[in-house]
Amino acid sequence: MNLSEKFAYMATGQPYNDLDSELVATRRQSTIQTTALNTATEAQQASLFRQLVGSAGVAPVVQPNFRVEFGRNIHVGDYFYANYDCVMLDGAPITIGNRVLFGPKVGLYTSNHLFDTHEREVGGCIAKPITIGDRCWLAANVTVLPGVTIGAGTIIGAGSVVTHDIPAEVIAAGNPCQVLRAITPADKTGFDGTTFKL
Repeated sequence: MNLSEKFAYMATGQPYNDLDSELVATRRQSTIQTTALNTATEAQQASLFRQLVGSAGVAPVVQPNFRVEFGRNIHVGDYFYANYDCVMLDGAPITIGNRVLFGPKVGLYTSNHLFDTHEREVGGCIAKPITIGDRCWLAANVTVLPGVTIGAGTIIGAGSVVTHDIPAEVIAAGNPCQVLRAITPADKTGFDGTTFKL
């Protein structure tokens, strides 16, 4: 089974061997690539990011220290921004929409170790995809667990642990993350993009 076939199998949610030598080597290569990305100039960054991930839209920005497990299973839309210390474990696909913002220390984790102690010791893992809709904002220290979909326009509050799907256009927070309320026209402040307008 080649590497592409292994990733396709992992995306099915079936148990796989996380200690497989090809996965270990790919993980090591991704660490080398993210180290280069994290020390790159602004001019170099977008190109290095595109080499790391499966696909990326217009003008992606990731602040150091950005880390991934494999990289190739990550797909981001236009104007993606990840603040400092973002981690994505992409054993299964991670799909991120357009104009998504991540605060510092956001973690997306598609992979999970198996629960049985022997199976875990011999490398047993499963992975389930994560999907983040357009124009979402995940605040600082948000953790997103395997199999979660977050709907477009939603805000996830700082420190939340997202264990299940969250609908579009809501504010959600907590551990486990729960919907607090809808985002409404009353949330508009009248800001038009002009900075420091007096």
